[in-house]
Amino acid sequence: MLNLHLVAIGGRMPNWVTEGCDEYRRRIRGRMTLNLVEVPAVKRGKNVNPARIAMVEERRLTAAVPGGCRLIALDRQGRQMSTMDIVRRLEDWLDNGEQAALVVGGPEGLSGDFLAKADECWSLSALTLAHPVVRVVLAEQVYRCWSILEGLPYHR
Repeated sequence: MLNLHLVAIGGRMPNWVTEGCDEYRRRIRGRMTLNLVEVPAVKRGKNVNPARIAMVEERRLTAAVPGGCRLIALDRQGRQMSTMDIVRRLEDWLDNGEQAALVVGGPEGLSGDFLAKADECWSLSALTLAHPVVRVVLAEQVYRCWSILEGLPYHR
């Protein structure tokens, strides 16, 4: 059984984000689950210190990652992953009984220190994506990969 945890800085998300993520999460069943773990965002104001905000949010993200999980950081500078690259990772994790946490930082991104301690750093696109969009894209890709592993016709 593979438990994937999508650990993301939260906040009030538009309904389409929540509904989209929930739809893909519900479709995944059997030998894999996708859990959403929302971490409270630091309140942003006029005289904010982005480095301090990132540090506080990273502590919260780290605390929210279940013990024993592979730490996968999502960052635009990370390794570009194709669907089949992710399928191979999921298959390896299933075969080895590993668990993984896919971590999405806040608007300031993740620090170099956080990225350095991650087991892997992935990029979903060379484009800069809004955080709500990242959640839906990531949930859809996990579902697509699961459907490939299960031999379902979703991915053609």
